[in-house]
Amino acid sequence: MARSFETLLFHKDKGVAHITLDRPHVLNAYNAQMRDDLWQALEAARDDPEVAAVVLAGAGERAFCAGADLTEFGAAPSQAVARQVRFGRDVWGLWLSLRAPVVAALHGYVLGAGLEMALLCDLRIASDDAEFGLPEAALGMAPAAGGSQTLPRIVGLSPAMDLLLSARRIDAGEALRLGLIHRVVPRERLQAEATALAQRLAATPRPVMAALKEAVYRGADLPVDQALALEERLARLTLAGVGR
Repeated sequence: MARSFETLLFHKDKGVAHITLDRPHVLNAYNAQMRDDLWQALEAARDDPEVAAVVLAGAGERAFCAGADLTEFGAAPSQAVARQVRFGRDVWGLWLSLRAPVVAALHGYVLGAGLEMALLCDLRIASDDAEFGLPEAALGMAPAAGGSQTLPRIVGLSPAMDLLLSARRIDAGEALRLGLIHRVVPRERLQAEATALAQRLAATPRPVMAALKEAVYRGADLPVDQALALEERLARLTLAGVGR
């Protein structure tokens, strides 16, 4: 099944929803239309009982996503207004509500909003040509799509501060060492590897995947005794075959 969007490609195959950013002429830059399209695509994946995993990728040869579309700034009264337009819809909150695991297939430029999208995914596979960074500080801004919160949770406080404050870019090898990504593969194998991983995840009982995501993400922000109680409750639900 395929759906038509202006800035995305969307299709479903064997229980996996494939969402591909499709503005390769501008390095898949994130704009207001992509925000609205992602909202609809993520809702479709969330609400479809046949979707057990999601793959997020970028079209074209040069980038997964090189960040926000800066041309929108020129059409808005200020950068602040432009950001409000782009991020006014809580796509990130919707993203975090997905019970199915999400695999990011990352290549080329993975910058700014592109990296922030990748950080919202559960697993990240990158090609050996991928380049990562949050350049906002060098542009006189702070990240506005979650990067200052998700990055420290994934790589730790010290590496996150380095990347956020310096705005430097890192290659796939350093990203792997930091734990920013989970695997590096040759470029020609990227889509196949991401799809194969998503299909393996989709074969796992869905209540188990949902429970694992909830246990890890909610538990990380709880005192350890409450987190252990959450894990026990979720484990009992999965053993009983009860999905939440």
